[in-house]
Amino acid sequence: MTTVEQPPIGFGRMHRKEDARFVRGRGTYVDDVNLPGMLHGAVLRSPFAHARIVSIDTAAAQAHPRVKAVITGQTLDGLKLAWMPTLSQDTQAVLATDKVRFQGQEVAFVVAEDRYAARDALELIDVEYEPLPAVVDARRALDPGAPVIRDDKDGQTDNHIFDWGAGDEAATDAVFASAEVVVAQDVLYPRVHPAPLETCGAVADFDAVTGKLTMWCNTQAPHAHRTVYALVAGLPEHKIRVISPDVGGGFGNKVPIYPGYVCAVVGSIVTGKPVKWMEDRSENLMSTGFARDFHMRGEVAATRDGKIRALRVKVIADHGAFNGTAQPTKFPAGFFHVFTGSYDMEAAHCAVTGVYTNKAPGGVAYACSFRITEAAYLVERMVDVLAYELEMDPAELRMKNLLRPEQFPYPSPTGWEYDSGDYPRALQLALDMAGYAELRAEQAARPPGGPLMGIGISFFTEAVGAGPRKHMDILGLGMADGAELRVHPTGKAVLRISVQSQGQGHETTYAQIVAEELGIPPDDVEVVHGDTDQTPFGLGTYGSRSTPVSGAATAVVARKVRERARQVASAMLEVDPGDLEWEKGRWYVRGDQSQGRTIQEIALASHSSLELPEGVEGHLDATTVYNPPNLTFPFGAYVCVVDVDPGTGQVKVRRFVAVDDCGVRINPMIVEGQVHGGLADGIGMALMELIAFDEDGNCLGASFMDYLLPTAMECPSWELGETVTPSPHHPIGAKGVGESATVGSPAAVVNAVLDALKPYGVRHADMPLTPAHVWRAIQGRPIRTDLAIT
Repeated sequence: MTTVEQPPIGFGRMHRKEDARFVRGRGTYVDDVNLPGMLHGAVLRSPFAHARIVSIDTAAAQAHPRVKAVITGQTLDGLKLAWMPTLSQDTQAVLATDKVRFQGQEVAFVVAEDRYAARDALELIDVEYEPLPAVVDARRALDPGAPVIRDDKDGQTDNHIFDWGAGDEAATDAVFASAEVVVAQDVLYPRVHPAPLETCGAVADFDAVTGKLTMWCNTQAPHAHRTVYALVAGLPEHKIRVISPDVGGGFGNKVPIYPGYVCAVVGSIVTGKPVKWMEDRSENLMSTGFARDFHMRGEVAATRDGKIRALRVKVIADHGAFNGTAQPTKFPAGFFHVFTGSYDMEAAHCAVTGVYTNKAPGGVAYACSFRITEAAYLVERMVDVLAYELEMDPAELRMKNLLRPEQFPYPSPTGWEYDSGDYPRALQLALDMAGYAELRAEQAARPPGGPLMGIGISFFTEAVGAGPRKHMDILGLGMADGAELRVHPTGKAVLRISVQSQGQGHETTYAQIVAEELGIPPDDVEVVHGDTDQTPFGLGTYGSRSTPVSGAATAVVARKVRERARQVASAMLEVDPGDLEWEKGRWYVRGDQSQGRTIQEIALASHSSLELPEGVEGHLDATTVYNPPNLTFPFGAYVCVVDVDPGTGQVKVRRFVAVDDCGVRINPMIVEGQVHGGLADGIGMALMELIAFDEDGNCLGASFMDYLLPTAMECPSWELGETVTPSPHHPIGAKGVGESATVGSPAAVVNAVLDALKPYGVRHADMPLTPAHVWRAIQGRPIRTDLAIT
C-alpha cells in the first residue's frame, strides 16, 4: 500500500478532497439532475454534410401522444434565435433554416415526456433535402469553384475565413537566402476529438413567474455561457443562473455553446417545464467541437554544424462549417506563433489561413493552450527532419539550440516574452533518466531485418494562463478571474472562484494555496465553484488558465485577508501594525514571539466587540480580480522508446520518460496525475486517434469502434522527473501543467517511430501511426490521414 504524507498546512502531497465522492459513485453530473415534471429533448441531425433544406414536415411528430413540442429553425427564426454568436465572433445556426453544412448538424428539436419518446419522434419528422457537393479537404476548399459553405454571410463568395501572421517575414526570408542548409516538410496534425467521459448536456428550467432561467450545464466556462445566453435569448443576465456540477471531463470540448443548450432553453420556455438534453456518444463524436486539423509546411534554415537560424511556416487551418474556436479575439489562429518553441534563432515567421469546410465546427482548445500543441508538434518534427538531413544525433541538435538560462526573460522572434527556464538542465535530466547513451548502443547492436527500435525526443515550451486582458478577450470579455475569500468566526474559510474544475483537483489545490498563505489547515477551507450565483465572474477553465490565473487570484485574495488580520491583531495586542511580523498561521510582536495571535483567534476577534482602529473594518474577508501581467511558460523534455514489428507495423511504447517544469508545485501528486493523463492522450493521438471523413463528408469516426482511445494496454509505466524554475511574476511562482504532457508527448512518440524506420529511409509520416500506416511507410507507400480514402 502506498502511503501519502499529509501536510498539516500548505503545499505538498495530500489526497484530493474530491475523490471521497467520486470513488463512492456519489458525484453529481448533469445527467444525474432530475427535476419534478422534467421533459426530455432530442435533436434531429442531418444525414448530409451539405444539402439545401427544401421542407420540414413535423405534423406526425407533433401528433405523437408523448410529444410536447417540436422546434425547428423556422420556430427559432420567429423568436430571433435562429443564429447565435460563436466564441470567435462568427455566427452559427442553432437549427438549420436554409441548408445544412456538416453531417450531424442540428435540424429540429423534439421535447417529449421521456428520452425514448423524444428519440422515437425524431423518426416521424420528414425532411426533404437537396444534396449539394461537399468539401472536407481544407486545401481544396480554397480552390476556385469549390462549393461555398457560408453563403449565408453577406459578401462571402469563397471558404476563406482569415489570414493571420506573426514574426518578421522580410528578416526571415533574408536568413533563408543566406542559409547553408534548408529543410522543408509538409506535416499534418489530423482532426481529433476530446471524447469526455460525460457527453455534452444541459437541463434548462425557465420560471415564467420570476423570469429566471436556471441552467445545469457541464460547461468549462459557466460565467461566459451566462453572458452569451443573455445575448442570444435577450434575458437579463442577472436572471440567468448557470450551474456546472461535476463536469465529467472537458478537455476543451465543453467550452463552446452548442445548439442543444439553446434548444433546451427554448423548450423550457415553450412548454413551461424543465427540459433535459443529453447527447449520445455518436452525437458527441460527430457534431461537437473537434481540435487540430492543421495542414502545415515547415522550413528550417540552419548552418551545416546544426545551428538553427530561422523557421518559416505556412498553415491551412480547418475550422469546419462555423468558426467556433474559443480563443482570444486578437489571435484568430490561437497562440500558434509560439511555434519557435524552445530554441534560440535569428528570425521566424508564420502565416495561417483559416478555412471553412463541411465538417463540424473545429478549433476547441483540446488540452492545449490555443493551438500550441500543433506548433510544438511541428517544430519538434522539423528539428528531427533537420537532424535526419545533417545525420546528427537529435539530442545533440536540441542541446545545441536550446535557450540558455541567462537569456530569460526571453523575447521570442514572434513577440512573446518567456518568463523563466533552464532548458538544458531539463533535457539532460531526461536523457540521464532514460540512459540515452545505452539506448543508442542497444539500437546500434540490433541485427538487420529484426524488430526495430526507435528513440524519440521532444522538447516543448507552452504559453498558458490567458490574459492579460489588455491583450486577450473572448467576445469582448477580458480574460481575468475573480476570487472571494471569507474566514468565519471559528477560523473556517470559504473560497469562491470563477474557474471550473473538470478533474484538475481545484477543491484540493486551492484550499492548499489558502492554507499556505493563512496557516489554516486545507481541510478547513471549502472551495466553491461552478455556480454563477455563488461565484465571482471569470472566463473559465481551459488553456491551463486555472493555476496561472485563478490560483494567483487565490493567493492575492488570501494575502489581502492576511493583511486585514494584521490590523485586527494590532488592536488585540495593542501595538502598531508595523510592529507585527508574520509566521505561518499567526501574527506576533517583533522581538517577542510569545506575544501573538493565531489566524483563528484573530477571526473570532474580528467579529467581536473589539475596538478597532479608525478606518479598519471588522471581519476577515476580501475580493480580488487578478489580471495577469504575462502568460506563464511551463516546459518539458520527453524521451520515448518504441519497438516496431516491421512485418505488421505494430508499435509498442516500451518506455516514456517525462521531465516537466511547471514552476512551483502545489500538490505534486495532482501534477503527476495530470502528466499521466496527458501522456496517455499523446500516445492516443500519435498512434490511433483520428476523425476521418469520406469525400461526401460522412464522418467515419462516430463511435468508439472507429475512434480508438488509448488504454492501460497501450501505455507503459511512466517515468517522471521534474525541474523547478518559478515564474517570476506569479504570486506563488506556479506556471500550470494540465496540458503540458499532451503538448509534448505526440512528437516524442512520432519521432521514436520514425527513428525506428530510419533504416528504410522514412523521413516523415503523418499521424496516427497505426500499424497499417507504419507498414505502408516501410513499404515506401506512406499515406496521408486527412481522408480515410487510400
